[in-house]
Amino acid sequence: MPKSKKKKNSGKQKSNSETASLTIKERLAQKRQIARNRQEFTNLLITAIFGGLFLGITLFFVGGIKAAIPAALGTIIMSFSYKYPRLALYAFIIYLPFAGTVIYYIGSSAVLQLAKDAFYIPALIGIWQICRKQRLPLILPQGIKPSLFIFLGLCMLTFLFANGMQQLNPVSAELFQKAPQELPIGMGILGLKVLLGYFPLITCAYYLIRNQKDFLFISRLQVSLILICCTLGLIQYLLLLAGVCQGTRDATGDALFKASIDARCYFGGALLYSPSQGVIRLPGTFVAPWQWAWFLISSTFFAFATGFSDPTFRWRTIGLVSLALVFINAAISGQRIALALVPACFLLLLIITGKIGDLKRFIPIMIGLAIILGVAVINYPEIAQERIDSLFGRWEASPPHEFIVQQFEDSWKEQRGFFGRGLGRATNSARVLGKTRLVETYYPKLLYEIGLLGTLGFLALVTTLTVICFGKYRRIKNPNFRSYAAAMWVFILFISYNTYYYPLDVDPVAVYYWFAAGVLLKLSVIDKQEKILENSQSTKRKRIKRPKSILS
Repeated sequence: MPKSKKKKNSGKQKSNSETASLTIKERLAQKRQIARNRQEFTNLLITAIFGGLFLGITLFFVGGIKAAIPAALGTIIMSFSYKYPRLALYAFIIYLPFAGTVIYYIGSSAVLQLAKDAFYIPALIGIWQICRKQRLPLILPQGIKPSLFIFLGLCMLTFLFANGMQQLNPVSAELFQKAPQELPIGMGILGLKVLLGYFPLITCAYYLIRNQKDFLFISRLQVSLILICCTLGLIQYLLLLAGVCQGTRDATGDALFKASIDARCYFGGALLYSPSQGVIRLPGTFVAPWQWAWFLISSTFFAFATGFSDPTFRWRTIGLVSLALVFINAAISGQRIALALVPACFLLLLIITGKIGDLKRFIPIMIGLAIILGVAVINYPEIAQERIDSLFGRWEASPPHEFIVQQFEDSWKEQRGFFGRGLGRATNSARVLGKTRLVETYYPKLLYEIGLLGTLGFLALVTTLTVICFGKYRRIKNPNFRSYAAAMWVFILFISYNTYYYPLDVDPVAVYYWFAAGVLLKLSVIDKQEKILENSQSTKRKRIKRPKSILS
């Protein structure tokens, strides 16, 4: 008999024996619970559909079909996300890398930009209520509370004395001109949401993962998403290369050098492809090219972790293939920062995680990658030369360290008092509520918004998180868990102190940073669970019940 059939039969025999061991009373209780769950689902579905239709019809007469459909779908999604937070969090992680593609297929709007939060916020509320009932901590890790509360206090002072005063006393920058119509309070709320809105994902990830099986599922899910997105990114490039998509070939003047929504190619959003000028900026599956670049950078850590840490050969291979596709997309995307940081992060991970001795696993894929890139360079030498010239030309024209120092100096000159210019004043998504300033580096952006004290407060917050995660990672004994945790810790360390551009402000890093911290913290717990289980099985062969997750 084949092994697969033996496994299926053994699984069936096990379930049948477990069912037979139950008493009649327990079986009846089980059936009643199943019927109750089915009834609850049916009632929720009917209520959500009718509520969504009612709100959609109401908004249809106000804002038309573009307002009605998102409202109806949002009501249904939020209802189920609140009731089933576990599934909602999985949906949130899956939707995130495809959000840019979905947004522009349905129709670009500010509401659709926040569509992913229809999964996240109701799930977070559901988790908060469960934590309160079961008296479980909502803020994790516990040691981060002092720095978190201090930073929140500093943000509240900025909100009151900067945003609040601007709301009460609007002034014009130009003499004898009317003050602009702004909503500084709204800017403050949105600015705080951008800063800490996804911090609770640490807790969400911690309770989402119940055991080793859940951890492997979420790590493999992430690698699968990377594989799909990078494949779509490669297809996008090939479509442009073959002329199926025109990109910005036919543009004139400055439009030849600017990413445009009109030039989008099936996936993602704004795109720049002007081969006559030697410029290309691909968005992949995201809204903008630079978001795609940071997705590739963050994917290096997740693909590396699975490729060198997963216990099964098949998933290690998938992880390494995904990592190779990340390298290819970094080369063809036209994003200088991805081209520079993806290889650098890979080498850093090899050294810090101690996997440099296991590099032989990656050699076959590296050979295949080298052949692909070699053929591409031979056939399209001008494109390869353009990538190299663009990278070094940008560095020579504006060295990153000089650019960052200049941004710090500009933000320092703009200070008014101790609490900054106001939350949201340098946040792109807040520009619909008032005048914002473009600050292209992260800590100068914080300095501009919340002042020196607030910037130091945020630095203390991420430093505390980094130190706690390091301690948890070092206590892990299982080599696979330890390797994965090391990759996550390097990612947290890198993003915590990175100030070039502002990846912590937008997707996907704004989500992956906090989520990775939650996964790392839970890995230390799973490591202890598995060690207790192994010791028990080797000595007394006792069955150990693992602690249940609040999201079970």
